Amino acid sequence: MDGVSDKAAKRKFESFAAGSWDSLLRTGYLMTGDAADAEDLVQETLLRVARRWNRVQAMDHPAAYARRILINLVLHDADRRSRQRAELWPQDDRAETADESAARALRQVDDQSEFRWALGQLPARQRAVLVLRYWADLPLAEVAAILGCPEGTVTSSASRAAARLAQALAHGAPPAARTRRTATMKENT
Repeated sequence: MDGVSDKAAKRKFESFAAGSWDSLLRTGYLMTGDAADAEDLVQETLLRVARRWNRVQAMDHPAAYARRILINLVLHDADRRSRQRAELWPQDDRAETADESAARALRQVDDQSEFRWALGQLPARQRAVLVLRYWADLPLAEVAAILGCPEGTVTSSASRAAARLAQALAHGAPPAARTRRTATMKENT
């Protein structure tokens, strides 16, 4: 952590890391669909921020800088993770994490397993657009800046991603979600 040289800067960085952890973790989890990958990505993101902390702390929006690093890490490594996920599809649909703070941050997302599954069916870039635009609630211009593309590309990607997401939800729920949905429908009749 060369970027965190004195005690005051170290305290500021630790405060920043603690304050941004949950948000980065949710974003990473929505992007990858895997709690362990999300935690690893957040740790790598914070390590990279720490290396440049003297510059980062002077920025107007250091959290946006960290989020951009996280998204770039996710997009850069998306192919490897999707191959891994296909090869090692988890039998248990719940997210596992040893850290209680991480578990609390993911509980809201964990209740929506069918939606997470459908989101995971999208290409990484389309997932990034949906997560940044609608979950992180970022303005169109900021999403475009993070992804390094024009605003029109973000708009069209969001439209295509939403259509693909709706199609995945309508036609191809994962087996565990279909079983739960069928059981719920039987209980209600």
